[in-house]
Amino acid sequence: MGKKKVKLKKKNTFLFILVVLLFIGACIYIFQSKDKFTNTFFESKKEGFIASNQSKLMVQELTINEETKEESLIDGKEFVRGTKINYLDSKKKIIGENEYTLFDYEDKTYYILSTNVVDKISNVVLEKELYVRTSFNLLKDFDGNLGTLLKKGEQVEIVGYNELEEDGTVDLYKVKKGEEEGFYYSDFLVLTEEDAKKNYDEDGIYKIHVARTNKYGGGNGGTLDYYPVVKPTFEDNKMPDEVYALYINGSKGIRNSVDNYIEYAKTTKINAFVVDIKDDQVPAYASKIYETYSPTNFKYAYNSVDDYKYAIDRLKEEGFYVIGRITTFKDDYYALDNPNNVIKKTDGNLLKHNGSYWPTAFNRDVWKFNVDLAKEAINLFGFNEIQFDYCRFPDRLNTYEKAGTIDYSNIHGEEKAEAIQKFLIYATRELHKLKVYVSADVFGESSWGYVTGYGQYWPAMSNVVDAISAMPYTDHFTKDETYWKNPYQTMLNWGKTAAERQKEIPTPATPRTWITAYDTPYWNPTVTYNGEMLEKQIQGLYDAGLTGGYMTWNSGSNLAKYKSQASAFKKTYSSKN
Repeated sequence: MGKKKVKLKKKNTFLFILVVLLFIGACIYIFQSKDKFTNTFFESKKEGFIASNQSKLMVQELTINEETKEESLIDGKEFVRGTKINYLDSKKKIIGENEYTLFDYEDKTYYILSTNVVDKISNVVLEKELYVRTSFNLLKDFDGNLGTLLKKGEQVEIVGYNELEEDGTVDLYKVKKGEEEGFYYSDFLVLTEEDAKKNYDEDGIYKIHVARTNKYGGGNGGTLDYYPVVKPTFEDNKMPDEVYALYINGSKGIRNSVDNYIEYAKTTKINAFVVDIKDDQVPAYASKIYETYSPTNFKYAYNSVDDYKYAIDRLKEEGFYVIGRITTFKDDYYALDNPNNVIKKTDGNLLKHNGSYWPTAFNRDVWKFNVDLAKEAINLFGFNEIQFDYCRFPDRLNTYEKAGTIDYSNIHGEEKAEAIQKFLIYATRELHKLKVYVSADVFGESSWGYVTGYGQYWPAMSNVVDAISAMPYTDHFTKDETYWKNPYQTMLNWGKTAAERQKEIPTPATPRTWITAYDTPYWNPTVTYNGEMLEKQIQGLYDAGLTGGYMTWNSGSNLAKYKSQASAFKKTYSSKN
């Protein structure tokens, strides 16, 4: 027994000596390796963040020339701005005129300019001034209130930001212009004045647009923005590749009629409905937004919130994609409640055109009213998409304009087409936050390749929204019966012009077209638009390359009429060309 104890003691002594020797060796190695980060074994590391004036930053690695023993830095790894790091504030290296800080990341050592290390995530954005690439208004807050208009090429001071994305980009910069502060879309700002004043693809597509001058009073193609706009896909809200939609107006009794539309649609290939939220003099439901902006709209609402919700819920329960339609800049009731925001004659009287008053698209309060209404409708009823109709100025006002007897209340000095595009930028950005799509209706004329007198310019609008919906109704071309008696050829010819406009921009919207679903025209000879006449329209559109689907325009949304056109709604369409 005694011998075993002696052996154990000897073994323990040997292990103790071995551990001591290893420890001493490790210490010698640490203190002799002066250029290694492990030298700081006894120093505490500080937590910090990588800061930059761009979304990503290249940091350095140390290299030593074997012959000269000269130290230098080489590119090491690109880091996303805002990355959390551990660094040693006491461990600096001066190379040339620059001071570098040592930090480790994922068991590797790097050097970074000391000015690119900050202790707070709120300080990682180092931009001090930027330049406006895309003209737009300051956002006063996150509720959609708008401030000063910033113009292309102007400089702004950067005083903060709201959120940092995973790739290091900023969502919204907090900027200062003069005495006013607000937020601005990060992709609308660039680092240099030279880049700000450039137009997208100066030597390519921009030449097409700048050549389209202000021929009809709607503006110049060259003053608009054509930079690419990413079209989103929302995971829980998929837009069908092809929308086959019936239209339902917002008149009284929608609760009692919606199931009849559903029953019929399920016997066809209809997969969507366009339902009015607000038409001129037809507010579909008693919105609380009206109480704030337009009590007259509230007073004359056709349905209660509960009845309207029942209808939209039923459509969604049955699997239909539901599009909420808002008549935007033609609104009698809003105009009566807000006369200062309406197009007037220079004598001070409101302009009544085509039987209605027109809130001016130059006015940002009008923008906010319509977008707030859309937001409420999304939150209450779960619309998949919001469609803005009458997204324009009144047409055929040349006489007033030439005589100088019209007042558009153009407080920002914009062209009509600029105001329309900016409104759609505003609406799209605000509503995308709610994970819904945005579409805009345009006259068929807007495909002809010029800026229309009422401010619709197809490329500028299509580049911004998710879907563009033209209204090339066969009786709107001319009183020549050739057009409405030959719907295939009419739509084919028109559709080819629209397809050309789509090619003139980098990120065109899905083309989804309104078709004539009523008997036409209202003058003789009347032509009955049955299923065959609708089929010909749709096939003409598809053969022209406009394959995003169709929506039926019948202002009365007459179910009996839709039933008489059943053959068109039971067919799957594809291009024959």
